[in-house]
Amino acid sequence: MAGKNNRRKSGYAAAAALLACTIAVSGCSEGLKVGVSDYNFDTAGNMFAYAEFELSGEPLAESLGLDLDVLEIGKLDSPTAFDYIAGVESYEYSEEAMYEVVEKSGMGLHLVNGPAIAELAKQSGQTANETLAARFLKLAESVGQPADQIQQNMYPTFIEYVSGDPHYAQKVDTAKFADGENGTYTPKYQVDFGTLRWKRDGMKKQLVPAAYGGTMLKQALWAGDFLGNLHNAESDEEVDATTVDNSPEGELGLKLGVSSADGIQGMILTEEIWNKLLYVRDNLFYDPSSKAIGALSDGNDTTYLPHAIDVAETDDVSYANAKSLNVTDKRSVLQDQWLMLWPTSEFYGMTDQRPGNPNRNPAFARVFDGDPFPAAPAVNTDDNPSNDIASSDPYTVSRDVLLALFNNIQSRHWNDKLGVFVTENDGTAQGNEVNTFDAGYTIEALRMFQRAIDGLPVGYANGDAAEGLKTEWGKQAKEMIVKQADFILHSLITKDGLVISSYDTEKEKAGVETTLLAQLGAIRGLTSAFLVTESEKYRDGARKLYAAMDSKLWDNDIKAYRTKGDEAKYDAFTAGGVSAVLRLALQHLKNTGEESDAPKALDQTAIQDRYVAFYRQVINGPSLEEGMQASEFWDTGDFYKEGDDSGNTDGDTVPQIQKGHGEYGIAPILVPVEITD
Repeated sequence: MAGKNNRRKSGYAAAAALLACTIAVSGCSEGLKVGVSDYNFDTAGNMFAYAEFELSGEPLAESLGLDLDVLEIGKLDSPTAFDYIAGVESYEYSEEAMYEVVEKSGMGLHLVNGPAIAELAKQSGQTANETLAARFLKLAESVGQPADQIQQNMYPTFIEYVSGDPHYAQKVDTAKFADGENGTYTPKYQVDFGTLRWKRDGMKKQLVPAAYGGTMLKQALWAGDFLGNLHNAESDEEVDATTVDNSPEGELGLKLGVSSADGIQGMILTEEIWNKLLYVRDNLFYDPSSKAIGALSDGNDTTYLPHAIDVAETDDVSYANAKSLNVTDKRSVLQDQWLMLWPTSEFYGMTDQRPGNPNRNPAFARVFDGDPFPAAPAVNTDDNPSNDIASSDPYTVSRDVLLALFNNIQSRHWNDKLGVFVTENDGTAQGNEVNTFDAGYTIEALRMFQRAIDGLPVGYANGDAAEGLKTEWGKQAKEMIVKQADFILHSLITKDGLVISSYDTEKEKAGVETTLLAQLGAIRGLTSAFLVTESEKYRDGARKLYAAMDSKLWDNDIKAYRTKGDEAKYDAFTAGGVSAVLRLALQHLKNTGEESDAPKALDQTAIQDRYVAFYRQVINGPSLEEGMQASEFWDTGDFYKEGDDSGNTDGDTVPQIQKGHGEYGIAPILVPVEITD
């Protein structure tokens, strides 16, 4: 988005010019504590939540009419609290947390050991380090980013671990790198990531699909945003890719990406995703008959991604690689599968090279035309799957993994008799539990699968109407979406209008517990079913459930939803679900004047009030020691100024990273909290 790029370029200067802006924002009730439960980093939950924060950020604010250029980083609550929280905080928290994991922390296996890098090294005769360095230079050239402006001492990962300690392992280098305005300056850690590593002995070195899949979701959404258009090589201004001819971009004075700075990040993220999917396809699929992991089977119908694989690393901690892999939990878990299906669908939509797809983004087409990323063999993009050949290109590998994930959900987690998604499968037999949250989000993941496989726009454009390819896979996905959504409406709603958290397929009986998480998953799923089918019954169901949730779970005394009974315990999955549902309410469920009933809870102003209260109370918290957002970075307003050691120059309730919890501070990520009197 052009506005986004313009706003980012002026953001630092705007923050520097607003040194007197130290508004303390709370909006929280006195006497309450939003205490941190623990400081462990949950990769799956954080990356899921920040994906929803991203979608509930600039894209949401802009869809409601905000001109993004009026936002000024550091000018809190301007032009309104909602606009600032959505357009700056929600969006930038999301972006920075992703970089923290995949470029700074070391929370996984180093990209230098990625399979695509290994293949390129073999072809060139160079070492892996030389190959990765050359690769980054090539990616930078494709977007017009000067090589000397690429951040130093990155730790790019191609697959990420399940959890870790987000405290920094050494003192963060906040010394001056460059002068700004009015005494502000750019700290060294902003351009050199060497002091931003996490403690390696605090990491749980285990590969869980929900964790590396959730990370890929963040990567795919941002990569799609950053590479979704072209830009002028001289002015760096964004150029609509649909308005230029098919000549090479260099001949047109253009470069890939929406800008040079965003473009290089999009390229690095794409490189990481490509290597991740290659590693997954060729190493991590479990065969229940041989009880071993390896490459995806040719038929895509016997192997699947197991829940947990322990990693024994080599001794080279600077470039971590796997010495051995050991399956420690062979179950197929639904949350793992949908948190892989969703991002793989997003990436497949970027790489799609099928000639029959009329909706292909021409900017993406240039990225995957052979330079800088390899194109797929023509036989792999036609409509005849019988002539396909093995290939390691991004399109083919994403297609292979995508169809395997869909098949596994369909064959191991789908109960066709009841029309529900079952939570677990031991590899040969389904379990009996239906978890409402995961079932609802599986509907959303299948919606994205259907859009991608049918050639419809994904990413920020996932709501855009278009004529699709109408594949058999898309048809099957729609059928499951409808049946699961109908089951929620007919079998899980209680007399008080809330949804039950679980269902036993063997007893064919719903449980008794109603949690906030269940409401969030059900609203997400019903709204997704509405978007797929355009059937008003799903929108009506989601609206009624939202109104019931607001009436029965919102507690005005604590300015938050109760999560279970009298508890108000928020983890990252719950926070992400709240962000998503408030966004969906504003975009699709709010009162329009055409409904027969119009609950006040669904007035736009009422929803926005909930959004602001949620972020202020639960995410930022009422004080520097409270709230889920552990710290923040420059992009959300905390600039560095000579002589100011407060660690909170924007005057909000989130500290700078070096002033957060711990001896050396803590990364800008989400930690679980509990609200107590």
